Amino acid sequence: MLLWLITIFFLIIYAALIAFYSFHWKNLKKTGSKTSTPISFISVVIAARNEASTISELLRDLQNQDYPSHLFEVLVVDDFSTDGTAGVINQFQNIRVIQPPGPSHLSSKKKAIAAGVEYAKGELILITDADCRVQPGWISTIESFYQKHDAVFIAAPVKFSYQNNIVELFQATDFLVLQGITAASVSANFHSMCNGANLAYTKNAFYEAGGFEGIDSVASGDDMLLMYKIWKKHPQKVFYLKDEKAIVNTEPMKSWKDLFMQRRRWASKTIHYDDWRITAVLAFILFFNAWFFILLIAAIFNSSSWILVLIYLIVKIVIEFPFVYMVSSFYKEQRLLKFFPLFQPLHIFYTVFIGILSQFGKYEWKGRQTK
Repeated sequence: MLLWLITIFFLIIYAALIAFYSFHWKNLKKTGSKTSTPISFISVVIAARNEASTISELLRDLQNQDYPSHLFEVLVVDDFSTDGTAGVINQFQNIRVIQPPGPSHLSSKKKAIAAGVEYAKGELILITDADCRVQPGWISTIESFYQKHDAVFIAAPVKFSYQNNIVELFQATDFLVLQGITAASVSANFHSMCNGANLAYTKNAFYEAGGFEGIDSVASGDDMLLMYKIWKKHPQKVFYLKDEKAIVNTEPMKSWKDLFMQRRRWASKTIHYDDWRITAVLAFILFFNAWFFILLIAAIFNSSSWILVLIYLIVKIVIEFPFVYMVSSFYKEQRLLKFFPLFQPLHIFYTVFIGILSQFGKYEWKGRQTK
């Protein structure tokens, strides 16, 4: 009876949380057509390390923007690449290239971004990654939103490009849910979430918040930890931009090993959150998914508990599916819906074990190890 009561309790709280996200996703209006005249000078900052195979596509996308060319610059921070990244960048005109200060072995993505912000000429900084693709209206859509809302920080949509293999389909499906939660939580001013592949913030806000000071030693967090620092200074000027023209495409990990290393690095910043709101949500999600393993153990010793395991899985899928459907429709990725139920056991497993393992060990990014 106790297992039933606890399971019902978890499912009720989880249903309320997903209903909250669904409500705010649905009520987050698309930005619509651009109405303002471009007036802001924009600095696009890209931290690049060993991206010779991908960065040329992004730079071509940036050369094809519909934003006036005299009103933006592209600044690539070559973070001591060893694969010829600099040579690829030099094939493009009007691209500013710098290196972070200090020796290579003490550099990091945060230091690269900070160097880019320092040298940026624009008041509004757009951040993306060197392996991403952006649409022709990316800059103009963000700049128009910035003008309209007088924003100091803008989180914007990201999705994975993917092939038809299990590891990439899983990432695309899982990331879709994360993006929906990101949009809903930011629009509700509930807790801070974003992805470093598609961000915008003002130079003044970056320095007013102290930049990456205090979080520079964390393996990840150049996005969410910075976002919270800025939110504390300007809680009413942090926004999510919901517009198809602002979607950035990024590459998934190509193997399970790389995926788990990436997600461990992402999750390693959890203990560094000062925002109790997201800490509380993440703790509940961890316990909610860990409960599945408790039910499995109970079922091994008592066969009657298998019905509870099945109920847990089915109800979890039913709770999440309407939300996932709405988000997938925005991203035009409805084809992923058929994989969503199939990936549930894998998602539960990876959520629990990544959440635990992320707090231990070292993490590798672009050939560098960080704690």
